[in-house]
Amino acid sequence: MIGRLKGILTAKQPPWIVVDVGGVGYELEAPMSTFYDLPEIGREVSLCTHYTQREDTVVLYGFLREAERSLFRTLQKVSGVGAKISLAVLSGSSVDEFARLVQTGDIAALTRIPGVGKKTAERMVVELRDRVDGLASGMPFSTDGSVPQDPVSEATVALQTLGYKPAEVTRLVRDAAAPGDRAEDIIRKALKAALR
Repeated sequence: MIGRLKGILTAKQPPWIVVDVGGVGYELEAPMSTFYDLPEIGREVSLCTHYTQREDTVVLYGFLREAERSLFRTLQKVSGVGAKISLAVLSGSSVDEFARLVQTGDIAALTRIPGVGKKTAERMVVELRDRVDGLASGMPFSTDGSVPQDPVSEATVALQTLGYKPAEVTRLVRDAAAPGDRAEDIIRKALKAALR
């Protein structure tokens, strides 16, 4: 799987961009939230990516921020929501704003997103209310595109990858972390606490 690309931005025509990595041009589909912050053509860019393969097509999606990729993946766990609606959500709102809409149950605002009807908005609220809490702050992505290096952030990412809900991860990491702990120490203590 392709998780990250770093190269020269050679083309951008919404919703598509092309990034040259060592002479190979990768075509990626990206939300407008990523387009707004892209550098000029000919400049270096680093993107976290999501690879999708279906029966008749292969698509690579690109995101400037890890929180956007995380929300993109989380949205597709909702029944009836695919990549198109997920991109529309990211193009129409920030991760924090979307999380707020879901947590407050603002169905009217959610239905203003292209492709999201009342039933889909209601499913998003019901199925994502616990998952979006802390999504933006819980999955930091540094400006150079690397995985977060501080132990608390690394532990947070690892625990969410294991399937723990963001709110639960925040509590577990907060209770487990001590000054000087490595990410492995925090994860070990958090997992022990989760099993009690």
